[in-house]
Amino acid sequence: MQLGLTTEGASVLSLADRGEMFLERNGATNGSMERIRDFLAQKRFAFVGVSRQPKDFSRALFREFRARGYNAIPVHPQADAIEGVPAFRSLRDIDPPVDSVLLMTSPAVTETLVRECAQAGIKRVWLYRGGGRGTGTAEAVRLCEHNGISVVPGECPFMFFPETGLIHRFHGFVRKIAGTYPN
Repeated sequence: MQLGLTTEGASVLSLADRGEMFLERNGATNGSMERIRDFLAQKRFAFVGVSRQPKDFSRALFREFRARGYNAIPVHPQADAIEGVPAFRSLRDIDPPVDSVLLMTSPAVTETLVRECAQAGIKRVWLYRGGGRGTGTAEAVRLCEHNGISVVPGECPFMFFPETGLIHRFHGFVRKIAGTYPN
């Protein structure tokens, strides 16, 4: 796998490696619409990685979940609250515990967080991906599957909300045409 470095020092994957991950992700998500529907049926879940910055995309997604009646519980190691909702420093601090987690973090910490999910008895993990590389790694998917965790790797929840915004519907439409929309 060839890694390049951006000016900030973050690694980026070559096109070939992204293609390999894409194929691996699609192989791991057979029946993924069932997993997506199952995750979205859970009205209470931990949202790990929601930003403290109000204009960050993660905040828009957090607000959307809340507006749709979800009890999205923010998890951020340095925030006391997000959008007025008390935040927890880690998954193990949430009481009562959750059984579903949306990870919207750097891939550098994803595998550690998936291990924490397994230790906490989490049943569902959504590895967020929008326009960039996303949260997921092949190893994180393998860890989920090895630990019996239902995983949604590499999708953006906005695409699967009913009556979502035009840009998200268009994104889903393009993915359907390209044959990359979950089954």
